[in-house]
Amino acid sequence: MKVHQFSALPVHLQSECAQLGDLLARLRVARQIKQADAAIRAGLSRNTAYRIERGEPGLAMGQLLRYLDAIAPGMTLVELLTESDPALLQQQREDQRRRVRSLTQAELEELNF
Repeated sequence: MKVHQFSALPVHLQSECAQLGDLLARLRVARQIKQADAAIRAGLSRNTAYRIERGEPGLAMGQLLRYLDAIAPGMTLVELLTESDPALLQQQREDQRRRVRSLTQAELEELNF
């Protein structure tokens, strides 16, 4: 009988898996590496890289660590979780500076109550 790993985990652990996957995805984007390239460097399929970034819990720890090493050679999980990587910090600063777009006339009318 096949067990779905995600549904077998308590909710707080599901959110931690998702957070770890999100951090890896953000780090990859901040370092301007394509998901397919990171997967090849790690010796993984692109589907496995996708599953890692989604935070699926049924993956092996070794796969996750190889993927991290492919994106940021020498980086540890502790360094990833503290978000101390210069590329991540730069990405956060750029995200904070993004301008908010103006609402369209239709959106303004929808908000007019």
